[in-house]
Amino acid sequence: MNVEQSVAGEAREPVLDVVDRVSEMLFGLFMALTFVGAVAVAESGRDEVRAALHAALGCNLAWGLADAVMYLVRTITARGKALTLIRGVQAAASPEAGRRLIESSLRRVMTRLVSDVEIEAIRGRVVALRDVPERPTLRAGDFLAAFAVFLIVVGSTFPVALPYMIFQDIGTAKAVSRTVALAMLFFGGFALGRFAGYGGWKAGLMMAGLGTLLVGAIIALGG
Repeated sequence: MNVEQSVAGEAREPVLDVVDRVSEMLFGLFMALTFVGAVAVAESGRDEVRAALHAALGCNLAWGLADAVMYLVRTITARGKALTLIRGVQAAASPEAGRRLIESSLRRVMTRLVSDVEIEAIRGRVVALRDVPERPTLRAGDFLAAFAVFLIVVGSTFPVALPYMIFQDIGTAKAVSRTVALAMLFFGGFALGRFAGYGGWKAGLMMAGLGTLLVGAIIALGG
């Protein structure tokens, strides 16, 4: 595999990792809940509820598009940084200068885990790289990932909105919507906890509680 393939991400894992998927789902859910929760649905008529749901969907469509675009911006920026590092190491005046560049690019926790010998091995592989692209590019998989971001943000609106479309009784719809939202918060936290190795159940319960407080704060602040 040449540098362009590596930097462009042809060997990427799934389109989005667990953190990306859960984060986008929770972001879209919070956005939807602020609109649905901002309306006193127990005292509102169907027209007010419908207006709130349309506003939630419209907001998540807009933010889903913005998030997808920003995903592409983050991706190409990270690749540009990687290419700059590769060129800097290859053009370094000395091996020591090249090693310092690599060390400065590592996260602090990694610098304590990687030895000087390993840093030098990395530098040697970087120096030996050929076919370094002139500039970072986006590939088909990146646009697929951006589209997935858009779908997750927008799709997270419907589980909390559908009860108001299904049930005629506003109180029932409100209870079902809140139950679904809590379940989504719990399972989002559960997935993150399992991914991080901290225990799914505890993280799920914490996310459900934190998400409830966060939505309440957003609504109270006029969000």
